[in-house]
Amino acid sequence: MFFDTDCGGVVSNIAYLRFIEIARTHLAGELGLGLAEMAEKQRYPVVVRTEIDYRRAAKLGDRLTIEGWLDHVERARFWCRFRITRPKDDTLIAQCRQMLALIEMPSGKLLRLPEHWDVQEPARRRWLHRWCPVEW
Repeated sequence: MFFDTDCGGVVSNIAYLRFIEIARTHLAGELGLGLAEMAEKQRYPVVVRTEIDYRRAAKLGDRLTIEGWLDHVERARFWCRFRITRPKDDTLIAQCRQMLALIEMPSGKLLRLPEHWDVQEPARRRWLHRWCPVEW
């Protein structure tokens, strides 16, 4: 979108975090935390830390792919990873790693993560979500 770019048509670094937020929402749904379920049970994943490496610039008109997966799970926190690429030339645009926790509202109580999120089992190693936003 034009509002995601600067006067030179380069996608703003903050826009990538929004792309990741959307992909993470889809990934949460695949993990059993869809938006309706979150609202009903009042359980929400919250971002504790974000690390992002910008590799190349995306420009207005580029079509990007965002891939996200569950990377590591502990008792009360988990990590997701994301890759943003430009498929037309297979360019890595950015990589991101986020640490999250699951909390219950309105108390803000930290919750144990569901057992079925265990990524140690090879069959559950990657819950991959691929999302292709509109062209920028």
